[in-house]
Amino acid sequence: MSERIDQFILYLATERGLSTNYQLSTRASLELFARWFTEHAPGAGWTDVTPDQIGAFLGARKQAGAAAATIKLHAVALRIFFRHQVGNGRLEKDPTEFLTLPKIERYLPETLAVPEVERLLAAAAGGTPLELRDRAIVELLYASGLRVSELCGARLENLDLEQGFIRVVGKGNKQRLVPVGSGAREALERYLQTGRPALVGKRTGAEVFLSVRGRKLTNQRIWQLLNELAGRAGLDKKIHPHMLRHSFATHLLEGGADLRVIQELLGHSDISTTQIYTHVNSRQLHKAHRQFHPRAKG
Repeated sequence: MSERIDQFILYLATERGLSTNYQLSTRASLELFARWFTEHAPGAGWTDVTPDQIGAFLGARKQAGAAAATIKLHAVALRIFFRHQVGNGRLEKDPTEFLTLPKIERYLPETLAVPEVERLLAAAAGGTPLELRDRAIVELLYASGLRVSELCGARLENLDLEQGFIRVVGKGNKQRLVPVGSGAREALERYLQTGRPALVGKRTGAEVFLSVRGRKLTNQRIWQLLNELAGRAGLDKKIHPHMLRHSFATHLLEGGADLRVIQELLGHSDISTTQIYTHVNSRQLHKAHRQFHPRAKG
């Protein structure tokens, strides 16, 4: 069974171009099922899997305390795996054909208010190379709504400050052009002129943002520096890069931007992913209605 999993993960990597994290998550789900199936059906293989066994496995995961989101990941991994096996003629029937995915409660994303963003930016003031870098990072995260992986992977050749655009590589190795606002452009220009040159080392690559040792920044370091800035700004909350991405989208929607435009800027392949921001906006509308309408209270 492990050989089939290896072949499928190779297909996801080479033909589908899916991210390493997606490959690891899918492999983990498939291997977990393979171990469970081997224990409950000794000597059987992939061709012997039945819909009832798929359901029993997912039920066992639920009883073990797995969250609905985790169970859904397992179900999706099994479904795409078996569809691929049927498509390649390795199986005659897909045991996940009528599998129903568990519903997941959608939580509204936590965002920063505009004054909180301004306080965070003010905390990133200063003229040292690292201070210039940190200011440019916060400005770009908020101005362009980048994922933290996109920010860490941003390269000099993909940055066009004259035209005000940055080309980023998102999920599934999909590229997109994202506008860079004037505040972020100014911060980036200052960093690139006097900050980044001071951080360059012998092993420096073409990444825009560098560590103190001249290497590519990690996702974890971005999390750390945002919380350091939040402490300086007196913000009584944990700040993470995705919160700035959520704030970017929410503030665009509040300003009247079309949802399709926001979808394109965020790099969402499905509009349903972007639609969560309409719920954020609706929540704010309800709050304003309750606060100001004479018949809304009671």
